[in-house]
Amino acid sequence: MSHKCQLTGVSNQNGHRVSHANNKTHHRFYANLQNKRIYVPELKKFLTLKLSTSAIRTIDKLGFNAAIKKYGKSLKKLSSKAK
Repeated sequence: MSHKCQLTGVSNQNGHRVSHANNKTHHRFYANLQNKRIYVPELKKFLTLKLSTSAIRTIDKLGFNAAIKKYGKSLKKLSSKAK
């Protein structure tokens, strides 16, 4: 599975490590992704999704259905991608 949030689409970024002598070496900055089980009452089951921590905070604040609507995803699409 890729390093990508299934709700927000947040993924890795590329950049450089810069030393004191200004030497630049390639580096990949990974997104902070966590596997999270979320209960969906409409489906009457749990979904296991790979979510960024900011998406988890949004779900805690707004609720799962409102967060899906905010990021323009559908429940059908997410449930097919879930483990």
